[in-house]
Amino acid sequence: MARITASVYTSHVPAVGAAIDLGKTQEPYWQPLFEGYEYSKQWMKDNKPDVIFLVYNDHATAFSLDMIPTFAIGTAANYKPADEGWGPRPVPAVEGQPELASHIAQSVIQDDFDLTIVNRMEVDHGLTVPLSLMCGQPDAWPCPVIPFAVNVVQYPAPSGRRCFQLGQAIRRAVESFDADLNVQIWGTGGMSHQLQGPRAGLINREWDNAFLDKLIADPEAAAAIPHIDYVREAGSEGIELVMWLIARGAMADVKGGPAPVVKHRFYHVPASNTAVGHLIMENPE
Repeated sequence: MARITASVYTSHVPAVGAAIDLGKTQEPYWQPLFEGYEYSKQWMKDNKPDVIFLVYNDHATAFSLDMIPTFAIGTAANYKPADEGWGPRPVPAVEGQPELASHIAQSVIQDDFDLTIVNRMEVDHGLTVPLSLMCGQPDAWPCPVIPFAVNVVQYPAPSGRRCFQLGQAIRRAVESFDADLNVQIWGTGGMSHQLQGPRAGLINREWDNAFLDKLIADPEAAAAIPHIDYVREAGSEGIELVMWLIARGAMADVKGGPAPVVKHRFYHVPASNTAVGHLIMENPE
């Protein structure tokens, strides 16, 4: 059967992608951030999956305020990088995995989670920046990717508990797929940041690191955090962290399996007025 072997968590700041694309990663401002992903790039080479299930949020490229699905799964064969106003990022197109994506959609919808099925879309920095951070600048991404977009832009956004439960349903779906596939699930976005209003530039190191502690050791408690806490403590865009709970809910320990092994933890501020958090967790064999 297919299995989820690891989860990866990372911020997806657009300026990080620009720093990579423009060759600025060794500049004094950016070098400490990219140093924190050196381990991750080697880990990715050593633990290359067959498929990445990548949870992210669209930034008004595939969707707009005219139509924003709460949860949307990409079932296409490929996805082009989106033009977000300054041209598409100079990164490879993303290869999809339609067979597994369609199976997950079937299983999760029958498990009482409503998904929007997307057969054609472009993907923005929310998806491509995590791939760049973990994989560098290859001619092609190392494996197929299933994009999974979550609405954290237009309220109401899904609750952390709902996202955590959805992660469990995704694990069940993957494990019911009749093929020997090594699947990683990535949760992206966050950490604390606010992009507008009187609190623009807000970063809360203490809250971010407490969230990482809780995500590792007590994910049920992390899933119970209400929206108002994210907004008050982590800023209006801090709500993106609910997407990390989808990835955490898919790990084996959530339903009685062994605790995951934390392979890497990293935190850095600032990166374009955003706190960057990063974790790699493996399910034990």
